[in-house]
Amino acid sequence: MAICLSSASLSLPKHHPLISTPQSLPRNRRSPIPRRSSNDPNEDYLLDAPVSVGDGFSFSGGKYSDEPSPADEWLKQGKFVKAHPVGGTGEKAKDPIFGLAMGASSQASTDLFRWFCVESGNAGNPPVILIHGFPSQAYSYRKVLPILSKKNHAIAFDWLGFGFSDKPQPKYGFDYTLKEYVDSLESVINVLSKDKVILVVQGYFSPVVVKYAKDHQEKINNLILLNPPLTVAHANLPSTLSIFSNFLLGEMFSQDPLRASDKALTSCGPYKMKEDVAMVYRRPYLTSGSSGFALNAISRSMKKELKVHFSANSFPFAL
Repeated sequence: MAICLSSASLSLPKHHPLISTPQSLPRNRRSPIPRRSSNDPNEDYLLDAPVSVGDGFSFSGGKYSDEPSPADEWLKQGKFVKAHPVGGTGEKAKDPIFGLAMGASSQASTDLFRWFCVESGNAGNPPVILIHGFPSQAYSYRKVLPILSKKNHAIAFDWLGFGFSDKPQPKYGFDYTLKEYVDSLESVINVLSKDKVILVVQGYFSPVVVKYAKDHQEKINNLILLNPPLTVAHANLPSTLSIFSNFLLGEMFSQDPLRASDKALTSCGPYKMKEDVAMVYRRPYLTSGSSGFALNAISRSMKKELKVHFSANSFPFAL
């Protein structure tokens, strides 16, 4: 089994205009555009509008439009697979702040978790599974999938807690520990492919994938790591991510769609993220509070467990 380490990161820009002055919506008359996020007439905003509509940001980051969004188009390209048993007692999840029962969209499956994945290429070709980093989505591989599909069966999936996959409330079936991620990765890979696979993983999820590869070498053809943390120094999350692990402040900031998606993704490099792309990454945080609670839990696990992982392994990627 070969391992490839790459310093190329899927990083995004430090500066990008998120909110413009709402000049296009006159204040003295009501906008003719319906403002709904669903069929509920009591809701007063819509999500994922094109930039042409104007500013329109509501408190939760929605935009006034009923036009199809890039997130809708991405969802149409994929499918859901069920893998890894749901733990816990089966009790309905409650939010950790007020203890109120969460809505149906914030409840995970009751038997096996739902994973969103996008496939490209002939299923008879050698499988390559693309695994996104923290905090990203399978959408980050959207331009790579068609290229790899020429010779491979390329598959990208959203981790539990990200994108369109289930986002179980911590303590209600999944606690987002690194061990749970290793176990769940085994389950989803077994569902996605019965053959040996090539694994490509980016960033802070590299230790999870390496642990899986070490324990299941019979399933691995090649392992490619993009910008992985390599030393104890790399175990420290950047401030834009570690802030989500803070007590109370982390719970608050993880519910802010712009801070949870845009700021976390654009603080790591020079790549400029376009508005229509940014709306795809914001989408989970706009539609369900469970996305923020998952981000909060993952940040705490990463902050604590990565240091233990690297302290126990002088070179953690040695198989």
